[in-house]
Amino acid sequence: MEKAGNDRQLSTRKKFLYLLVAVFLLATLVTTFFGKKGFLDIQKAKKRYQELQAQVQQLTAQKEKLEAEIRELESNPTALEKEAREKLWLMKPEEKVIVREKK
Repeated sequence: MEKAGNDRQLSTRKKFLYLLVAVFLLATLVTTFFGKKGFLDIQKAKKRYQELQAQVQQLTAQKEKLEAEIRELESNPTALEKEAREKLWLMKPEEKVIVREKK
């Protein structure tokens, strides 16, 4: 009789141990995918990093273009005059400006 009770108790302990291991594995799996710094967070971070890298490249190209324009304006008086006339509407005292309406 004592052996049957031990078997039942051993079986209950095994079931409890299996349940505990299963809960632990499930918790580990859930935190691996959905927890802080989990798989999904890492994927989002990679995507954000790629977006930021593209933005950095775009801004670098824009900066280089503006620096080239600055160098041109500093070294070429004709380019400087052209910019002053087009953007600031500056003119020489003896000049007359004719403005056409855009259609």
